[in-house]
Amino acid sequence: MADHSPTGPVETGAQMDYPEHEKTYSMFIALSKYGALFCVALLIAMAFGFFGGGGFFSATILLILVYTVGWALLR
Repeated sequence: MADHSPTGPVETGAQMDYPEHEKTYSMFIALSKYGALFCVALLIAMAFGFFGGGGFFSATILLILVYTVGWALLR
């Protein structure tokens, strides 16, 4: 027998690939979450290095420390 199920776009009635959709959404949420964490950690480290008199190396250590603590809290 012939298969008469739609194979075109979803707008025309084709089935969605829900597992792939959920996987893509999870990756987007993780990228957004950890990207925002990195931006916040970078801003804190830059403020410490530029205005706190910490210098480059101590600001880099602070960046790694803040990102690691934030990563552990967001898991």
